[in-house]
Amino acid sequence: MQATTSEFPASLMEAIRHFSDPLVCVNAVAAVKWGARGPECPRCQGKRLSFLTTRLMWKCLDCKKQFSVKVGTIFEDSAVGLDKWLCAMWMLGNCKNRVSSYEVGRALKVTQKTAWFMLHRIRYAIHHGTIDKMSGTVEADETFIGGKARNMHADRRAAKIHGRGPDGKAIVFGLLDHETGKVRTSVVGTRRKRHLHDEIRQNVAPGSELHTDALKSYEGLDEFTHKVVDHAETYVNDNVHTNRLENFWSLLKRAVKGTYVSVEPFHLFRYLDEQSFRYNERHDDDGGRFQSILKSVAGKRLTWDILTAQEAG
Repeated sequence: MQATTSEFPASLMEAIRHFSDPLVCVNAVAAVKWGARGPECPRCQGKRLSFLTTRLMWKCLDCKKQFSVKVGTIFEDSAVGLDKWLCAMWMLGNCKNRVSSYEVGRALKVTQKTAWFMLHRIRYAIHHGTIDKMSGTVEADETFIGGKARNMHADRRAAKIHGRGPDGKAIVFGLLDHETGKVRTSVVGTRRKRHLHDEIRQNVAPGSELHTDALKSYEGLDEFTHKVVDHAETYVNDNVHTNRLENFWSLLKRAVKGTYVSVEPFHLFRYLDEQSFRYNERHDDDGGRFQSILKSVAGKRLTWDILTAQEAG
């Protein structure tokens, strides 16, 4: 029998107990993967199946192949049990102060390397691209992510820091919709007009009211009602401000500095997805956030080679 919404746990302790039964884990993933249509063979799409209770797998009676519920999800080819996967998902989605791979590794009795890979696969699952554009009142702002030069070893500082100011840091751009309270983030190459204008036009509907600071790169957005607040003078001008995005940047930097400590630039967008998810789902309860992640696991796969390809290069 598949798990229903009302059967899902409401706390971490309940989640640990609930998913201690392997069959419950299989049913929970099967319910979000196949839904009401029921399981089907990933090779021939056959529906004539036999469930092997001793192996918690299905056998297709047409092509004679066996398959597990992990196939076609972020769990595919993982030797880690679903009980640990689902608890890791709960921790990532609901730990308000974020959770590191070391902490997950200790809690689930897996290596730090395995926990790091698991968390990145979960971050990949919660990434949601959309063609829907923000409208109404939208804040736009950018920030810099990177270590302080004075805290770096001399050799690392010499390799990373060239020049002044934000040089050597990653640039993150964000948009926040006042009506929905949801944020979208991305890593951009520079703060030049072409990069920031492209991000705004791809994500904000023409005619929307756009709030930015006085950065020159925001000039020329004539298709929007563009209102500017000069932070050299004030942070709020009537109802014009970017304070809600500034709050999001504070949460993001606290996570990077306090929990993750060191984030490579080519993995930064995954941590942005995690922080954006937690911020956007802040009004939901723990069980709701967990189910949102669980519903995203199907049809996505991130292999170790893909995850570490840029790092190796």
